[in-house]
Amino acid sequence: MAVRPCLPWPDKRLRSVAEPVEAITDDIRAIWTDMIDTMEAMPGVGLAAPQIGVPLRLAVVDASSERGQAIRMANPEILHSSIELRPHEEASPNLPGVSATIKRPRAVTVRFLNDQGEMEERDLVGLWATSVQHQIDHLNGKLYFHHLSKVKRDMLLRKAKKAG
Repeated sequence: MAVRPCLPWPDKRLRSVAEPVEAITDDIRAIWTDMIDTMEAMPGVGLAAPQIGVPLRLAVVDASSERGQAIRMANPEILHSSIELRPHEEASPNLPGVSATIKRPRAVTVRFLNDQGEMEERDLVGLWATSVQHQIDHLNGKLYFHHLSKVKRDMLLRKAKKAG
């Protein structure tokens, strides 16, 4: 379909909670396709609809090495998280040129509406788990740097401003 531009931080749409998806339609499937195209073009391991200006609770995640394994999710929610944390260097196309190491649960169980309109639960581990948590943050109007202390977050945002 199409690679869509990512909104630049601090666009207010990135700071807003996305709206729930009522039903899986052809329009929703087309947005997912554009999201996957956009994610692959970055390249990245996930994308949430608000990142491209679509205020819906839609996300795609593909942390496979061979690619083409994207999970399409509507209204994803974390049911369970592991106690064990996993550090990972996270970044966002909405704030290019910077990244930070964020510790998140190593494994999660996520429930979502799939591309067939059915409720699905999946256990995700490692980069898959990190990515789905990162995308759900976007759906809730947060970016990865909101997990940093105020001092580290301010430093990161100043560095991004310089880079941009």
